Amino acid sequence: MGSVALATAALTGLTANAQTQTSTKTAEHDHSSSDPGQENKALLALNPNSNNPPPTDHGDIVPLWYSFDLVKKRVEEGGWTHEVTERVLPSSKDIAGVNMRLTAGSYREMHWHTADEWAYVLYGKARVTVMEPDGNMFIGDVEEGDLWIFPAGHPHSIQGLGPDGTEFLLVFNQGAFSEDGTMLLSEWIAHTPPEVLAKNTGLDASVFSKTPGAPLYIFPGKEPGSLEQDKTEIGGQQVAAKSEYTFRLKTMEPTRSSKGGSLRIVDSHNFPVSKHIAAALVILKPGGMRELHWHPQASEWQFYIAGKGRMTVFFPVANARTMDFNANDVGYVPNNAAHYIENTGYTDLVFLETFASEEFQDVSLNQWLRRVPSEMLKAHLNIDKELALKIPADKLGVI
Repeated sequence: MGSVALATAALTGLTANAQTQTSTKTAEHDHSSSDPGQENKALLALNPNSNNPPPTDHGDIVPLWYSFDLVKKRVEEGGWTHEVTERVLPSSKDIAGVNMRLTAGSYREMHWHTADEWAYVLYGKARVTVMEPDGNMFIGDVEEGDLWIFPAGHPHSIQGLGPDGTEFLLVFNQGAFSEDGTMLLSEWIAHTPPEVLAKNTGLDASVFSKTPGAPLYIFPGKEPGSLEQDKTEIGGQQVAAKSEYTFRLKTMEPTRSSKGGSLRIVDSHNFPVSKHIAAALVILKPGGMRELHWHPQASEWQFYIAGKGRMTVFFPVANARTMDFNANDVGYVPNNAAHYIENTGYTDLVFLETFASEEFQDVSLNQWLRRVPSEMLKAHLNIDKELALKIPADKLGVI
């Protein structure tokens, strides 16, 4: 046989015997997928689509899921912290997240970062301070549903307020960021010669022998007085920052809403100091769905606050992966990857979408299908004009 004939015969045999996408999908949902052996039924119950995905899934893409419940907590007197970074979610190279708790009166000590810090308050109340490079100060109180931004290099602090302190999510615009690598005031003082500190501050060198020799990091303190008292003590309006560094996200009017839920968007347009992190607070009612869409300018880092949902992410070539999400989970969607998020539970699904970007942008599949000429749509999907007109023409956000 000639070489062409041999190659043809070989390819014919391969096609006849190799698994196809159709046969694999069938096998995943017939007796071939049965498991008479050991199973972690509690884990499977939380992740039914992750383990046995819908037949539309194919291939694989980068890691899309992790959970704060899998990472070690650093527990200090006054609170705790743990983080999901690029180390455990290697696909997320632009954003890292930290979950932190401070009891009433306890401090996250005075410090600063090499990355912007964006935060959402999950529980309780806190007092935050941040100093601008020109020396002006911002002091503000936040509670559940509020957020703050501390730009990189801006020194700041956080203190839990009564009656039971606070818990919050921190988002940083660096995937490899770690809370253990922050610039701590106590460490800087401990590693500066006392005579230099004396010369710099005008205080006697003996004063600095009383400062902590180890990092404070998270430590208990006395609950502060009123916000107005603190503002007055540091100099009032004469030293007050011109910008607002806190934002009432949960109580703002929804950017988009429907019977399926709501979407509240915050970025540099309505929170001017947040120049490197944009976000949306999404609430999906039972059965509701974040519409099919993608983000053209940044990858998406999600934090699930309450409820149960699933997400399918599509990425070329012919790769799709469906994962389940529960409270305290982290989700990741690569830049430009098409996806949706659906509420699969019986209570509201609440989560944050965050982006290392100045502006929130998303592209709606529905709008795209409605904006092209009807003959073009029919040629691609065999949907005629009469049916196409039933597709929503506006970007809904949630359905």
